[in-house]
Amino acid sequence: MCGIVGYVGDHEASEVLISGLSKLEYRGYDSAGIAVMKSGDHSTALPQLQVRRSVGKLRSLSARLQREPVRGNLGIGHTRWATHGRPSEENAHPHTVGSVTVVHNGIIENHLELKSSLAERGVSFSSETDTEVFSHLVAERLDPDHPQGLLAACQSALREVKGSYAFVVISSHFPDQIFAARQGSPMVVGIGQDESFIASDVSALLSYTREVIFLEEGDRVLLKRGQVEVFDAEGIQRERAVKRVTWSPAQAEKGGYKHFMLKEIYEQPRAIIDTCASRLLVSSGEVALNELTLNAERLNEINRIYICACGTAWHAGQVGKRELENRLRIPVEVDLASEFRYRDPVVDQNTLMIVVSQSGETADTYAALLEAKRRGAYTMSICNVMESSIARACDDVIYTHAGPEISVASTKAFSTQVVALKLLALYLGRMLNRVSPEAAQAEVAAIAKLPRLLEDFLKSREAVREVARGLVNSRHCLYLGRGVQHPIALEGALKLKEISYIHAEGYAAGEMKHGPIALIDEEMPVVVLCPQDSHYEKTLSNLQEVRARGGRVIAIATHGDSEIIAQSDEQIWIPSAPETLLSLLTTLPLQLLAYDVADLKGTDVDQPRNLAKSVTVE
Repeated sequence: MCGIVGYVGDHEASEVLISGLSKLEYRGYDSAGIAVMKSGDHSTALPQLQVRRSVGKLRSLSARLQREPVRGNLGIGHTRWATHGRPSEENAHPHTVGSVTVVHNGIIENHLELKSSLAERGVSFSSETDTEVFSHLVAERLDPDHPQGLLAACQSALREVKGSYAFVVISSHFPDQIFAARQGSPMVVGIGQDESFIASDVSALLSYTREVIFLEEGDRVLLKRGQVEVFDAEGIQRERAVKRVTWSPAQAEKGGYKHFMLKEIYEQPRAIIDTCASRLLVSSGEVALNELTLNAERLNEINRIYICACGTAWHAGQVGKRELENRLRIPVEVDLASEFRYRDPVVDQNTLMIVVSQSGETADTYAALLEAKRRGAYTMSICNVMESSIARACDDVIYTHAGPEISVASTKAFSTQVVALKLLALYLGRMLNRVSPEAAQAEVAAIAKLPRLLEDFLKSREAVREVARGLVNSRHCLYLGRGVQHPIALEGALKLKEISYIHAEGYAAGEMKHGPIALIDEEMPVVVLCPQDSHYEKTLSNLQEVRARGGRVIAIATHGDSEIIAQSDEQIWIPSAPETLLSLLTTLPLQLLAYDVADLKGTDVDQPRNLAKSVTVE
């Protein structure tokens, strides 16, 4: 959730820090700050640490830096999402105690115990944060005369800390060094020419370097100009591979679109092509997931599959459940990651655990994965970010290759997750000989047509904008769907409430009469997913029940369906397509509908209130 950037080199650190933090705004935050080591001042025994903090968006911090500039070539910066302590300048990072300055992502679970112990030793606190506790721990242990003083002090302090964290520490006693540590919270090192970077997300570094080291669990790192030393928790130096990131900075820019969300909606045809590239063999009608090590012998031992995820990824998992059960005839359970490990799940060596996460850093999903591994499950992940914590922890990983997704409201990540699950179901189904060559060939041919069908829909999107105008003043909205359209209804409702702040709920259409029907009147718009699929007649019946009670029906329907015109007030048409593709074709208008409503209302589309892109704390 929070964002971290650190820099040491020849550039003005403040410029690098603000640039990097701006790339992390999508993560969500309520305050920001930087600390820069002042250079070229010999009037004091120690270099001066200059700290600037501000509540609100990054532009508030930038405005303060215009009034109160800082100069120096080493610094750290942070965007904070409040966990311990309200949003305020006092609680904003960085936190300074004596010569030590700290920024921190995550939660120190035993901070109250540590704070009490420090208070007994006479320490007073200037903030409500758990981070300040760590600042005091390091300051207590720092020996300015020891050549490895910063590393030793931080290592010692970390032995007292319990929780999930990413720490970055600087000290005026060691003006050429930055210390960083990760435990359950992502960190990536950037390597340049006589300069080094640290960040919580690779997107913060792409304007400066493509050469990166993805830190592993428990890693500690000491950065100097163009020099990186990695240690484990015991202080033993470790080698970590330097990798080259192929994403370009332009991929993280709006590219002429009004919002990142709109850009990412329009990127979905390309993203799906990239997800399928080299995996979808149209000529032979096969799926090749050569990156998987799971073989037929191990797969035959599997008698239960879990899909575990949060939010939008959980909805993708609900679609994936239907795909996997249909192809494999193995029971599939979809779990909210935040609930999974608290209910003593039935998991053993005959379980396949599939976790789905765009960032690969979602804290609840990561914790669920580790619990499944502990119980002996075979683990697999579907995620977008290379070398993320979840990806590295799994036996197998399928990367979606969607590219950076900046908007908090997920769009192309969802569609590529669904496609990846489709490919996986076909691949495993063929491995078990439960999908015939003919069925696989037909499905592969259909998936290959999907990007063009999505592009065709996007050419006529003005109709969605017109429907959106009628929803702007609504206070509530109901979404209905049957079969695979039920999780799409859930996702559509989530998108609307995430970015427009209109209360919306998704329901299985057949469940409407078991409660939600009581809400329906002329003030209640109802979006009904009614493509011409195997559930069409049943869904049409539910639609008629809404109409009979005065509800305003917005139908997502197959182009050319004349019957639906008489049964609904407004229609959004999708192209005719095989039933297996309809979940993604109905997703697109719901994403655009939510976007247009939010845009017309003037809300912050890309960074909606109270939400963060990557939820890296429980």
